[in-house]
Amino acid sequence: MPKSRVAEHAINPLFVSRWSPRAFSGEAIDDGTLFQFFEAARWAPSAYNSQPWRFIYAKNNSKHWADFLALLSEFNQSWAKSASALVIVLSKTTFVPPGKTEPIRTGSHTFDAGAAWGSFALQAAHDGWFTHAIGGYDKTKAREVLGIPEDYVLEAAIAIGKQGDRSILPEGLREREVASTRLPVGQLVAEGTFNFTE
Repeated sequence: MPKSRVAEHAINPLFVSRWSPRAFSGEAIDDGTLFQFFEAARWAPSAYNSQPWRFIYAKNNSKHWADFLALLSEFNQSWAKSASALVIVLSKTTFVPPGKTEPIRTGSHTFDAGAAWGSFALQAAHDGWFTHAIGGYDKTKAREVLGIPEDYVLEAAIAIGKQGDRSILPEGLREREVASTRLPVGQLVAEGTFNFTE
């Protein structure tokens, strides 16, 4: 567990030990392992059990890898090229409510997909793997290259791998390769009214 991280309240150590490195070892990931993470995500909660999350993936050295890596910004390509797999997380913006036949828009698709991503990341950490969510990628190009319909939102890309040595990173990233801390609970939680000081 990173020494810089100390929980204020008693929680499972997994929540503190999970972090998002950029240095990956390049170790291959097998389908059985990767699909354990997808299985964990499958059981996340969602409004009306609509399960709006979708995942599209490519493993390193597969026929789709170059296309996925090219979606990332140049900065993110510089380190994600050593990941074992890349995943694009989507959320479906409509669903058919129970007892209805026509789809309606849902306001919680992004929130629910975030819950699934959290489950994915924690299962990966439990199994000794690391994940890093990426916002810097070309969503327009991804929609075209991956054939994503308009009623899906592109939420994030995820790099997955075993942790590598920070020396493989570009020079400017080596010093940043540490587990980040968090704000105190007291700055994030309020009882009764909004009384946060920013």
